[in-house]
Amino acid sequence: MQVAVIEEDLQFIAQILQEQLRAEIPSGEFFQVKCAVKNDQLMILTQHPQGVAADTENIFTLLEDALQSLLNHHGQRVEIFLRIASVKLPYAKHSLILKGSEVGGVGEEEKTEENSSPFTTSYSYTDEQPFVPSDSPEQTEEEPFDPMADAPDLSFYTTSKSRRSVKGIVLGIALVTIAILSGGAYFLTRPCVMFECKEIQTAEELQKSFRQLINSAKSETNLTNVQQQLWQAVAALQTIPNWSPRYQEAEKLTKNLSERSETIDKVVKAFSAASLAAQKSKTSANSLEELKARQNLWRQAIAPLETIGAKNELYGLVQPQLATYRARLHSVNQQLLVEDKWLKKLTAAKDVANAATKRENTAKTLPELQKVQSTWQVAVNALISIPKNSPAYPEAQTLLVDYKPKLAIARDRATKQVLAAQTYKQAINVAEQAKRYEKQNQWQAAVTYWNQALSAAKQVSTDSFYYTQAQTLIEPYSTSLKQAEEKLQAANFLQQTRTDLEKTCSGAIRVCNFTLTAREIMVRITPEYEEALNTSLNQGKQNAVADVTNHLQSLQQALEVISDNANLAVIVFDAQGNQIHGHVPGG
Repeated sequence: MQVAVIEEDLQFIAQILQEQLRAEIPSGEFFQVKCAVKNDQLMILTQHPQGVAADTENIFTLLEDALQSLLNHHGQRVEIFLRIASVKLPYAKHSLILKGSEVGGVGEEEKTEENSSPFTTSYSYTDEQPFVPSDSPEQTEEEPFDPMADAPDLSFYTTSKSRRSVKGIVLGIALVTIAILSGGAYFLTRPCVMFECKEIQTAEELQKSFRQLINSAKSETNLTNVQQQLWQAVAALQTIPNWSPRYQEAEKLTKNLSERSETIDKVVKAFSAASLAAQKSKTSANSLEELKARQNLWRQAIAPLETIGAKNELYGLVQPQLATYRARLHSVNQQLLVEDKWLKKLTAAKDVANAATKRENTAKTLPELQKVQSTWQVAVNALISIPKNSPAYPEAQTLLVDYKPKLAIARDRATKQVLAAQTYKQAINVAEQAKRYEKQNQWQAAVTYWNQALSAAKQVSTDSFYYTQAQTLIEPYSTSLKQAEEKLQAANFLQQTRTDLEKTCSGAIRVCNFTLTAREIMVRITPEYEEALNTSLNQGKQNAVADVTNHLQSLQQALEVISDNANLAVIVFDAQGNQIHGHVPGG
């Protein structure tokens, strides 16, 4: 199997493969892909900078899948290389043989092994070189055209001679009969037997003036007039019987004039084909078939002219036209190469679109959807690159009308899935933060983050791949939020109790100190406060005992109210650690 690839198509394949790497691999933007052909094998070189991690097996699998989708070349050998940028030799290699895609493009059944590749023009390298894609393809010469392809089956001279020979036999029989009946009068009255031979004289004059007639011919009409004169002279020579003493001379003249007539006939047909080709070339070709038809016309014009040698009288007339015709044929050949490239790019775009459709129907994850989007993008980009003057342009525009909406849908689906994935991950991350705040007994922050996590889980789109997973988070997150709210409420009560205790125990002289736990309140009278009470009693002031008693009762009542509000037992100790009061809520 021979691979034929032109440079732009190798770049196109490389672009597709590089897009796949960017879509599939986290560090794909650092990878570069180049393509070339060597020894009938497609060579894929993938390189990346030093320090970029590369999953070799994953990369080979990804590139192999992409090639299977892109190229319908059963039995095509492919070699894939991995190397580090600026390092000459690759560090990994993978070889495969393409099995051919199940989904084919238009005209796939008509492809042969020789031209099954959607690309034309080959590359080659020496075996001693490491794999480095060439910058320019080898130039191939056009296959020479067979100048005898359109030659007539029989020459005018041969036909005329056969006809004249048969006629001679018939005439011979007739003459024998007449001779018997009329005593030989017929033989003596035939042309060039007894009298002046005008037929030979006319043929000789035409032969002598032939070059001048050709040199003065400026059009096909002039050549046709010369050819008519040749036909008339040959017809006259054919009337000379074989018993004429000038028969041999007539035979020689007949052959010479017939050959010249045949040459003119070739030239006239060539000029007619060239005229038709030039007429058709005034308008742009709408299809590859039209260009091939023009190519065939120019070849029909060139082939007979190439058989006219330098010694022929028509050589000077046909040579300038032959050069022009060859130039026009070369121009058509170049157009065919260009148009063939665009048509094959169109076919390649169809193959990529078929691969995108197939992947779209089976996509179950976000990476698969992103791969569908990138594949549609490659197909659309290929069609957009086809110029307006290409026969492939109308079909490309028709396909774009179909492909662009599909690309937009794939992009929207991928975007929605990305947002859903981000929302789902946000819910999980915020929940983890809420748990960390719980461990730190920061219940207000925990409640805030549990609320955010629950809200994010509820916002995951119902038509996303993450909806089912998000639904499983709602119930546990709701439970955690409720528990955090209860803990926050309890913490708020404790804080309020602590505030009330601090207010009760504070004063000009610190009345008491307290310890607050989840089960009880421990209050201890300060030594300073006891000393102040004792001093007041020892001074013997009037009503001092009553004042001290009332003050202690007020302190006890305040502590009992705080105990009831906090639903915690309170125990009061004097400065020496002796319990002097206790209260249990509801007791």
